[in-house]
Amino acid sequence: MSAVILGWDPARWNHWNYPAVVQQVGVSGLHLEPWSMTRDLAAGTDVWLLLLGVHGPGLLGHGVVLSDRQESAAHRDATKITVQVAFDALLPLGDQVPAGLLTEAVPGLAWHHAGTESVELGPGDELNIRDLWARLGPGQEADPTQPAPGTYPGSAVARVAVNRYERDPEARRACIAHRGINCAVCGFSFEVAYGEIGADFIHVHHTVPASQLGTNYQLDPLTDLVPLCANCHAMAHYGVSTARTEVELRRAIASAGHLTGAVVTPTELEAQRVARELLGPGQPD
Repeated sequence: MSAVILGWDPARWNHWNYPAVVQQVGVSGLHLEPWSMTRDLAAGTDVWLLLLGVHGPGLLGHGVVLSDRQESAAHRDATKITVQVAFDALLPLGDQVPAGLLTEAVPGLAWHHAGTESVELGPGDELNIRDLWARLGPGQEADPTQPAPGTYPGSAVARVAVNRYERDPEARRACIAHRGINCAVCGFSFEVAYGEIGADFIHVHHTVPASQLGTNYQLDPLTDLVPLCANCHAMAHYGVSTARTEVELRRAIASAGHLTGAVVTPTELEAQRVARELLGPGQPD
């Protein structure tokens, strides 16, 4: 199965606080929601959220079915099936991709009709929707290591959660000023490895689990963020719902038989620069 449309009409079902959900996805990268529908969907199925009713139609978001069919006492209709959906990209109400563009992308689908709910998109149609979403979906800072949610099929990418705090420039600067520019786990320095193009480059990792990010949460970049190289950052998130800690990652490196990299101080970097100037052009680094 390629992908399925989930229809949402706020006038008929409005049990979630959609603006708060949009904010949660923007911060933590994910929102889990049980969804009642008329067909069974396997875990891993891509879904597209379509706004219906007086303010629709319009494409609002993308998600993935996280779990198979569930029995729910809240839905007594035997024709209804409840699945758990993980929404990973949502647009605020009013910013939805309009029906005219959806019709251009997939002209064979009656986007205005409520029967669009649970309709399966063919591979070609879904590709057109993904292209549309890549252009008009939620914007994010360019990061070549992080595909924008919804622009690729779930089976084509390894999902690594990166939240808004890790991309916030002010928070990044505060974290780096406090912890330095080298990886806190393995000591890797992009500047040492790549020279000028790697200067001042490092990922920052948000250590607070998404489950603890309530509406009253206030980021402390000195305690909640840590500089990590791309490899350690990926391993912090890979295959786990709660990210691994610095200590766990160091233990993993040690148990694999590797030594952590040496941390190069700013004084040592300056000494290397002076040495290159003294040696003159054409000398090896």
